[in-house]
Amino acid sequence: MQDTKKERRKVRCGEVISNKMNKTVVVSVKRKIRHPKYEKIVSLKKKYYAHHENEGFQIGDQVEITETRPLSKLKRWRVSRLIERNENMTASAKE
Repeated sequence: MQDTKKERRKVRCGEVISNKMNKTVVVSVKRKIRHPKYEKIVSLKKKYYAHHENEGFQIGDQVEITETRPLSKLKRWRVSRLIERNENMTASAKE
């Protein structure tokens, strides 16, 4: 049984923190790890630049991103799907 390349791609879930660029969103992915020496739970976050075509993602939306080939200097991820829409931002944008 052989793995195909699409099955081996990394998948992350995170929150859109910026949508000001053309066809690009910045996604913040948070995770918690136990510190190896002090055994304390530490929160880490990392920003990923993700490509999207025509979707209108808003700040605060929960999205799933998938690893892909390099698309630009910083973009190595694509938005694969929208998990949850942020209702607070869409309500304030209408006003």
